[in-house]
Amino acid sequence: MLGAEFFHRWMIACGSAVDREADRLTELDSAIGDADHGINMRRGFAAVTDALEKEPPATPGGVLMLAGRQLISTVGGASGPLYGTLLRRAGKALGDAGEVTREQLAEALNAGVAAVAQLGGAAAGDKTMLDALLPAAEALGESFTAAREAAEAGALATVPLLARKGRASYLGERSVGHEDPGAASSSLLIAALAEVAG
Repeated sequence: MLGAEFFHRWMIACGSAVDREADRLTELDSAIGDADHGINMRRGFAAVTDALEKEPPATPGGVLMLAGRQLISTVGGASGPLYGTLLRRAGKALGDAGEVTREQLAEALNAGVAAVAQLGGAAAGDKTMLDALLPAAEALGESFTAAREAAEAGALATVPLLARKGRASYLGERSVGHEDPGAASSSLLIAALAEVAG
């Protein structure tokens, strides 16, 4: 069973991964976006880490809700609302339970991913964060490792795609040949989850 402490460690691991890979995320974003994805995500997860240390929630859902609120209030552009929605909706789906199973987390993550799709109006193959999150949420029902592998494969699969949503879509054919930065950061979050799960 996964308690609040597990989710706390997951969010801290997300912050470490984003901090470590911020330059790469910004480099990816410089090719097809605003060149600020890594900077924004680093700022957002630093705020998540601070908030969790000051007032650690007692439930898994509480941890995700708090993290989502911090991302919405501190991450600029579209990423803040999208990642915030992902975590808040997943946290809401977990409710007040003190511990949850991996399968319950998979269901909650699927609910969060569906909310992101609704908010952004995107679908699989549009070259967005959903290309990593959709297969990862699905695979999480199988195992943490399968989720990580699905997210990594999904992010890499965005390279040959033509962007149909977000700022990259303005580039048309020039968006082809670049990994989507949102899919890359989503993959980091899922990898952090698998790392914490051991």
